[in-house]
Amino acid sequence: MAIAKVDIIDIVTQVVAPVIEAPFELVDVEYGKMGGDYVLSILVDKPDGITVEDTAVLTDIISPLLDTIKPDPFPDQYMLEVSSPGLERPLKTKEALKNAIGSYINVSLYKAINKVKVFEGDLVSFEDGTLVIDYLDKTRHKMVEIPYEAVAKARMAVKL
Repeated sequence: MAIAKVDIIDIVTQVVAPVIEAPFELVDVEYGKMGGDYVLSILVDKPDGITVEDTAVLTDIISPLLDTIKPDPFPDQYMLEVSSPGLERPLKTKEALKNAIGSYINVSLYKAINKVKVFEGDLVSFEDGTLVIDYLDKTRHKMVEIPYEAVAKARMAVKL
């Protein structure tokens, strides 16, 4: 029986998270098909940004660990990719959102608020489980309060 994609991500996160130590931060683990290949992406960041040398060192630490997981959770051969989350890094935790206060973000919701399911704007605050975003509606600034439970995905965004 194949292990579900979500389970693979959970298993890998549990194994990898303890070995990614400061100044590094585990941002996300993704697993899926890219073209004809399965790719396991470990997204890591640090305050001054990730270098190619950093990804090589982390790959040397992570790769052997993945081989120790029993039973093997991967149904197919895969490529390991250790990389930076980039400019549009995911904001997967409450702590990541708190650290993003004052930043321009994109938030997708499970259920629309005022007939809108995606908001992009400045994260003004995140207190008591509620995000407050200052966004543009056509040419007018508006504020929206979003309960954390309503957030399907959040990520940093690039303002053009």
